[in-house]
Amino acid sequence: MAKLKVAVIGCGGIANQKHLPALSAQKDLCELVAFCDIIEERAKKACEQYGVEGAKYYTDYNELLKDESIDVVHVCTPNVAHCPITCAAFEAGKNVMCEKPMAHNTESAQKMMDAWRKSGKKFTIGYQNRFRQDTQMLHAACEADEFGEIYFAKAHAIRRRAVPTWGVFPDKSKQGGGPLIDIGTHALDITLWCMNNYKPVSVMGSVFEKLGHSDLAAQGNMFGAWDTKNFEVEDSAFGFIKFENGATIFLEAAWAINMKDSREAACTLCGTKGGAEIVGEMAGGNATGREYNLIVNGTYHGNLVEQCLSDTGTIAFFEGGSSEPKDIECKQWLECIINDTDPCVKPEQAFVVTQILDAIYKSAAEGKEIKL
Repeated sequence: MAKLKVAVIGCGGIANQKHLPALSAQKDLCELVAFCDIIEERAKKACEQYGVEGAKYYTDYNELLKDESIDVVHVCTPNVAHCPITCAAFEAGKNVMCEKPMAHNTESAQKMMDAWRKSGKKFTIGYQNRFRQDTQMLHAACEADEFGEIYFAKAHAIRRRAVPTWGVFPDKSKQGGGPLIDIGTHALDITLWCMNNYKPVSVMGSVFEKLGHSDLAAQGNMFGAWDTKNFEVEDSAFGFIKFENGATIFLEAAWAINMKDSREAACTLCGTKGGAEIVGEMAGGNATGREYNLIVNGTYHGNLVEQCLSDTGTIAFFEGGSSEPKDIECKQWLECIINDTDPCVKPEQAFVVTQILDAIYKSAAEGKEIKL
């Protein structure tokens, strides 16, 4: 079997933390042949570190896309660049994995969907939190109807003080927003996926810029004080989403908020038979000492009970064969191209995530409910 030839456009933080290591770990399936970044030194460094013999680097993605031998493109740029690069990649006949979110607004996401459908190629979005053990277990329970009808849920993406101080995160012109579009997108994705509900009908949103310009608030940031004078995005945002079948999701997202407990890429599900919550990263740790902790609640012989994941299967000095979410995500993506199957994260699902996030921003700006 010929290996897939992969190109990475955008060689900054997310590429080096996630995509490049994950792709390089799949040497049986792919080889990294091209790299692009507007900063030439970054593209060159990535090429030297991860590229196969003869790999090339570019500063113009249009030049990279002229290479007909490239099968797959990973788009790892700031949010506003997702649409033009992804559309150009489809027009060039490439399969595309785009980092989350799909786009910074619904209009751009729709253009990406249209280009994908016209191309006949594979398309997915980088929601690696679906591949965590707790998320997989929760989704399997939902698929088995163990919770009954899930009529209410919460999507949690709360950081007490964890404003990113690198890259272009506080730059609205490049990202389109702050914590809502950055980490709220992960929480909403896993909540929608577990509920298998992609028919929103209305959205109410509140967006706040209360702490972003406060030098006092910035002093407690885990990544060091942020630049309060050039902080252009919200520091917290909240959404109330109603669906065609009457179900409701409350979404909370913050980089900085005066709230004791942090919960990120986590959700709470309430069903007619039972419920569950991914506790997420909590201040001071959690019961199992893990970063994430799934707790299922219900009744048992007339009593209220809770169940959680167990650590008792661990063997001393042996970590087992499990992989990190980014590696599982990457492997299934490459295999879906090779085997002509659907990726776990379907474009239609990721589009609804962007549609809802965009509606929260619009609702807050216009001061009214947004109908979808």
